[in-house]
Amino acid sequence: MVVKFFPIGIIHSPFHSLAGMPIQPTSKSSAEGYVEIFEPYRAGLRDLDGFSHVILLYHLHKVTRMDLQVTPFLDDQPRGVFATRAPTRPNPIGLSITRLKRIEGGKLYLGNIDILDGTPLLDIKPYVPEMDQPQDVKIGWLESTKERLVEQESDDRFQ
Repeated sequence: MVVKFFPIGIIHSPFHSLAGMPIQPTSKSSAEGYVEIFEPYRAGLRDLDGFSHVILLYHLHKVTRMDLQVTPFLDDQPRGVFATRAPTRPNPIGLSITRLKRIEGGKLYLGNIDILDGTPLLDIKPYVPEMDQPQDVKIGWLESTKERLVEQESDDRFQ
């Protein structure tokens, strides 16, 4: 089976290199940016301005390999890629929850960007805590490293 996706827009951010980028939107080094939605998809933005946060799904277009075992940024031992958020995945799809500041024309102005400039956007979904924030959550191996999450930046291990 072949699955094809087509970008609905382009993500713009101050991050032009993979090294030194924030590893999650909650990082201290995350920044403001914007998404330019292509004209044929702009009608889909209707009513989105009532939400404070959006979920962005995007293609990790600079990923050049796939690894089933990775050493994540917050650890020093190999983990299964599906137990991490590493970019070198079988299907390089990224997900970020960002603050929606405003919409002007076909541009969504966002806070808390952790995405490489020029990244193709695949989809946008509104963030709804009652749907997207489960209770009784366990975070596996990350439990012992979660305090480092806001400080950790990307390096060159996934290039």
